[in-house]
Amino acid sequence: MTKRSPFRYFKTSPEIIRLAVMMYVRFPLSLRNVEDLLHERGIEVSHETIRFWWNRFGPLFASEIRRKRICRMRCYSNWPWHLEEVFVKINGERHYLWRAVDHEGEVLESFVTKRRDRTAALKFMKKTMKRYGQPEVIVTDKLRSYGAAMKVIGNAWKQESGRWKNNRAENSHLPFRRRERAMHRLRCMRSLQKFVSFHASVSNHFKKERSLSQRDHFKMNRTAALAEWRGLCAT
Repeated sequence: MTKRSPFRYFKTSPEIIRLAVMMYVRFPLSLRNVEDLLHERGIEVSHETIRFWWNRFGPLFASEIRRKRICRMRCYSNWPWHLEEVFVKINGERHYLWRAVDHEGEVLESFVTKRRDRTAALKFMKKTMKRYGQPEVIVTDKLRSYGAAMKVIGNAWKQESGRWKNNRAENSHLPFRRRERAMHRLRCMRSLQKFVSFHASVSNHFKKERSLSQRDHFKMNRTAALAEWRGLCAT
């Protein structure tokens, strides 16, 4: 049975939808900024249409990117992980954004909770390990919730913590902080969880470490990533 295209009821071409969603999520732009940039290219859409597009197609794009990435990473489950949490304000209330990052700085999982206790850490770690398998080493900060959760799982001997050891995870929050300022904060926990999951997948897809590779290799990888993006959800 042929899979139906998710774009079948839309008058706008899939290429324009993918371009608008990529511009909004990949770069620290507001919805109206994306509307103006599309207008310069002769594409007339409103910012509310762009909002609807990323809400509708964002999870589809993220799930396809994540599915391909998980299939490749299952063979390398012995890599070290870095776990970190940051404060996020939602309607003036403090929430916590947990992140698991691999040794190359790519985000494995993002999880939003209201508390920063053992229950939240345990739920976050179980969710990540169910999707990516068991790591060889887990680098964390001095938060005791990590140690308590890892004792329940039974891999407390894998934990490492120390000064500057977790800079890989701390630096991974910078792209989200830039997006957070462009979005003027968020208004509900559900929308934050949805956006950070999608934003992490897109950041991983286009992250090529240009400072660590030659110009020719960087251009080739960037072209391949863009070509793969243009083929998402295509039948």
